Amino acid sequence: MNLSNLKPKEGSIGREKRIGRGQGSGHGGTSTRGHKGAQSRSGYSSKLGFEGGQMPLQRRLPKFGFKNPNRVEYKAINLSTLEAIAAKTGLAVITPETLVQAGMAAKADLVKILGNGALTKAIEVSANAFSKSAAAAIEAAGGKVVKL
Repeated sequence: MNLSNLKPKEGSIGREKRIGRGQGSGHGGTSTRGHKGAQSRSGYSSKLGFEGGQMPLQRRLPKFGFKNPNRVEYKAINLSTLEAIAAKTGLAVITPETLVQAGMAAKADLVKILGNGALTKAIEVSANAFSKSAAAAIEAAGGKVVKL
């Protein structure tokens, strides 16, 4: 085998479809666009999800589920994160403002402390909500839980 007898795989090379080049090309007349209708015209672009007038899939399927308008969403922060912030800043009191400054929460977020991780020193933690395990761990380390 050498470079002179290399050939592309059978069927991988096809002729370019030369559209709009007259009847002799085999693609004359309507230029493979069919007769009439929006798709035969220049400048046509369909809407996303348009199925040619057939009822689109997103309208055929039923709506389901329930969105609770009164849902309260919390920014979850673990004890391991609190431990890291306390070690980095040397603070004994952690508030939502402290978490905002550390980049862990936004100013408008409601903060919930979760019990993943362990505390080694006593910290006073202020937050909007606490999991039972987090509150127990903070108090076991000699800290204080302040619910806002």
